[in-house]
Amino acid sequence: MATSNYLTRQYTAEHFVESSGAILFDLSHKPRQVCLINYKPHEKDDEWLLAKGRRNVGESRLDAALREVREETGYNCSIHPVTMRTRAPQSTEAANIPDQTRLYTNICEPFMLSIRDLKNDGAGSEGVKIIWWYIATTTTAAGPAGAGDQHARGRTKLPEGRGRGDESKSKSEKDFRAEFFTYSEALAKLTFQDDRCVLARAIELVEMQQEQQEQLGGTRD
Repeated sequence: MATSNYLTRQYTAEHFVESSGAILFDLSHKPRQVCLINYKPHEKDDEWLLAKGRRNVGESRLDAALREVREETGYNCSIHPVTMRTRAPQSTEAANIPDQTRLYTNICEPFMLSIRDLKNDGAGSEGVKIIWWYIATTTTAAGPAGAGDQHARGRTKLPEGRGRGDESKSKSEKDFRAEFFTYSEALAKLTFQDDRCVLARAIELVEMQQEQQEQLGGTRD
């Protein structure tokens, strides 16, 4: 019997879990900021994390990312398109197109994938957790900026119980507190190095996109 030329690991549905998350940016002012989640269920536990969570049955990865960000941060948001290289082909490409990276502009695809081994998660689980990462931005509030924190004028908080999933939140989710930081502050604040790598890549892509938009704006002027 022939074997694959590629190193392969296969998991049945009970041995993998899919999660989706998004790095939430506030691009409404400078310095630009990013949102982190503070998880502190007990006095001794104090972690700063990126918003993410498990995908529900029948839910798309993108929708799961937006839902989790809204539930864990309380902020309305949308996926932010970026220019990046990816191996995913366009739907109009020929079926036999070579598997190689291509540069696409203004796409809303996952920019990173994390795979975590669950053998040592402390809960007796075995398998892997697959995390799809997107980039999101806060939804700008309508109307002119009024009194209050000038750095929060571009952010729309979701009302309690509407779109935030407050009633269905687990106890751990209710222990989350969202806060915005500058890029350097956020990178230093994150508890885990893996999250820093994800955030650093997201910042790189967002800044590239912002620079392109500013250059186009200057060209039109």
